[in-house]
Amino acid sequence: MSEFDIHRETVIKADPGQIQALVDDFHQWQRWSPWENVDPAMERTYSGADRGIGARYFWSGNRKAGRGNMEITSATTDAIGIRLNFEKPIENTNQVTFEFRPQSDGTAVTWRMTGERTGAMALMAKLLPMDRMLAKDFDKGLAQLKAAAES
Repeated sequence: MSEFDIHRETVIKADPGQIQALVDDFHQWQRWSPWENVDPAMERTYSGADRGIGARYFWSGNRKAGRGNMEITSATTDAIGIRLNFEKPIENTNQVTFEFRPQSDGTAVTWRMTGERTGAMALMAKLLPMDRMLAKDFDKGLAQLKAAAES
């Protein structure tokens, strides 16, 4: 087993609260998440709180979209924490954090995912590092989050 830590950062010309509103409400993820359009027929279910701690999101789609769920586990003015559970195509649980730091030109936003590579994921990581697998998606998501927050 080995741990991984993938993170990407951008600066968004918006107030931290505007950006947080797009992250801590799973209904808003369709506006910016890089994975929301991989399966036009993907099924989505929301439960728990409308936003913030206790908000839950379940998805099920084609092989590329897979199946899983997320739950917001912490929410402060500085960061939002999410437990991310993949069920298909590979079972895995990771921690996702969005960090927000006000700056003179907007808000620095860091999207981070940490977890452990086990089983099939550990074997895949030897051939294709996690950072390389997900970096492009994180960069695309942050660019779309930036566009949504700045519009």
